[in-house]
Amino acid sequence: MVIAKEEKPETKISYIAEGTVVTPKGFKAAGVHAGLRYVKKDLGVIVCDVPASCAAVYTQNHFQAAPLKVTQQSIATEQKLQAVVVNSACANACTGDRGLKDAYEMRELCARQFGIAPHLVAVASTGVIGEFMPMEKIREGIKKLQPGVLPENAEAFQTAILTTDTVMKKACYQTTIDGKTVTIGGAAKGSGMIHPNMATMLAFITTDANISSPLLQETLRSITDVSFNQITVDGDTSTNDMVIVMASGLAGHKELTPDHPDWENFYEALKKTCEDLAKQIAKDGEGATKLIEVRVNGAKTDDDAKKIAKQIVGSNLVKTAVYGADANWGRIICAIGYAGAMVDPDNVDISIGPISMLKRSEPQPFSEAEASAYLQNDEIVIEVDLHLGSGTGVAWGCDLTYDYVKINASYRT
Repeated sequence: MVIAKEEKPETKISYIAEGTVVTPKGFKAAGVHAGLRYVKKDLGVIVCDVPASCAAVYTQNHFQAAPLKVTQQSIATEQKLQAVVVNSACANACTGDRGLKDAYEMRELCARQFGIAPHLVAVASTGVIGEFMPMEKIREGIKKLQPGVLPENAEAFQTAILTTDTVMKKACYQTTIDGKTVTIGGAAKGSGMIHPNMATMLAFITTDANISSPLLQETLRSITDVSFNQITVDGDTSTNDMVIVMASGLAGHKELTPDHPDWENFYEALKKTCEDLAKQIAKDGEGATKLIEVRVNGAKTDDDAKKIAKQIVGSNLVKTAVYGADANWGRIICAIGYAGAMVDPDNVDISIGPISMLKRSEPQPFSEAEASAYLQNDEIVIEVDLHLGSGTGVAWGCDLTYDYVKINASYRT
């Protein structure tokens, strides 16, 4: 079992502003316009020079789309991946036997294009549910994929995976293991139907770290619980969500284990990459104008803290109050009360930004004008202290605006 450890002062993690999924050694990417959408790029691929250790986590929706089933079968074969092919515009979900056949054909076409075994290919799709994949366009599109290591190659991939997103989402961090530089790069999409366990979100992470697939799987699952699974936009969980990590092992260090002296460096770098991508997804919620971060301390357990944080950030009443710059802390305490976690109703603190609203469950005087001014910011922090124990948790979301309704009222048209 992978145990997340607190970051020690000697842990050195660097953010690489220009880094992408092709920054780690051994990875190339591409994105093209295959015609699934009117103008934008809609088909992408990441390819590794070698069969890579891999890990994946998937949506908890019972209706898992065909690409997820194909990817699970690929990984189960050898616990290795060398490519992932991704399309937007069509989710290939709830499409029966034909959808599964199409997803396997996508895998076969990608394998043939890059001269690798089919079981080394993962497949991911995002877009409208219940529509069949336009396979003739997919066939021609895969032939156009020419992966490279340049920034424009990564940007083409990042663009190809987007749906209602307004911005590309990427993150890159570096650390040192055995004196060698190890890089972790990521790209993601997600804007609406976001309530992971997981949601209409896809994330693709590459690293040149040397780590086994089983350990990478444990690590990803542990980190997902405090990153991707702690964001929410609208409370809906999609059919297609997936996070894939591929590790080329080309950094040149000894194989990682939890006993390795630099294990925490890798763990924290991967965690920061996932958290960064998760926050970008939350911030780009459909119609959103603000990122909301909820920090809960003093809970009986970490699970309770995470549950409460996510309940607050997922409350439509809290989200609309933030949009309207209304410091209505009553909505926050209401969400705490029905989160299903242990609380002492007579001993709760709530702050919005630097402004204390509630202390030991006693209302505190505050300036409405000052609070409203704070809530005009692009990023809002809500802090809660339950005074019950040492449990902590963080969750991220966004405000709820008129534009969310507009976007989703005409998603297919």
